[in-house]
Amino acid sequence: MDDRYDAILLLSFGGPEGPDDVMPFLENVTRGRGIPRERLTAVAEHYHHFGGVSPINGQNRALLTALRTELAEHGVDLPVYWGNRNWDPYLADTLRRMRDDGVRRALGFATSAFSSYSGCRQYHEDIARARAEVGDGAPEVDKLRHYFNHPGFVEPHADAVRAALASLPGPRRVGARLVFTAHSIPVTMDASSGPAGGLYSTQLRESARLVAESAAPDLAWDLAWQSRSGPPQVPWLEPDVNDHLADLAERGVTDVVVSPVGFVSDHLEVLWDLDNEAAGTAAKLGLGFARAATPGTDPRFVAMIRELVAERLEPGCPRRVLGAMPPSHDLCPLDCCPAPRRRPAAS
Repeated sequence: MDDRYDAILLLSFGGPEGPDDVMPFLENVTRGRGIPRERLTAVAEHYHHFGGVSPINGQNRALLTALRTELAEHGVDLPVYWGNRNWDPYLADTLRRMRDDGVRRALGFATSAFSSYSGCRQYHEDIARARAEVGDGAPEVDKLRHYFNHPGFVEPHADAVRAALASLPGPRRVGARLVFTAHSIPVTMDASSGPAGGLYSTQLRESARLVAESAAPDLAWDLAWQSRSGPPQVPWLEPDVNDHLADLAERGVTDVVVSPVGFVSDHLEVLWDLDNEAAGTAAKLGLGFARAATPGTDPRFVAMIRELVAERLEPGCPRRVLGAMPPSHDLCPLDCCPAPRRRPAAS
């Protein structure tokens, strides 16, 4: 076993854990992006709808517990830490604690399965910034590969689609349409993802295809986008899921199964954008609507994390994938997924 690594670090986005946290959290997320205050206030209401608490931190705590159990059961004696980009526990604080615990080098698992600036390179930047803040002795962190086509990610999504489809009235299942969703990003960000560009949307289409072929090979499927947050004059990936549902209804579709294949857990953007807004859109259109779950702490997903760690610890360890796309790289190319150009803040 490779002894260069002495810890595992869960890397995630973070979220507020009470009403007083909501606006400071949103200010952290949008700092330097020139987002108007009224937009932040509107988004804050999404969090206040759930008591000012984002589910993501609780979900990460559950994942940490499940991962520690999984590692212990398979003889992997590495401590597991957790650091966020935008809220407690902040990454710099976690790296400081790791340094004080004697950790020298860790493997980082990000709660994003796909290649993009915000889902990958920004985590590298977060790590570099946090290490600089901690200073001497700050642990090194090597990020684990993307897992969009790993069986431990695809199979829980496929089972969730089967369960959602089964919740529709029997005679209507055969005509249902699968709609996969992921977080929209600016078109230019997608175009710069991966060495040749377009890797984010390509990986998402592959995940959707793998899930659809496993769960319901006879049903048609589409990939739509959700959670757009940019100014209207900047092109983002389309169609928006709500617009797409309207288009499907106009074309005579009667039922949809919506699968948030771009996400690993049912955090606020899933609960608000799909269970609230998209479900409301479907109701107005008269569409039957069933939303598939995300992997969360599914044992296969937790085991996948252990397998990704084993790939780096054990020479020759197989790298499992489904479909024709090869396993993702361990080390991102220098020109991969560059930072977007930010619009100056309004004066």
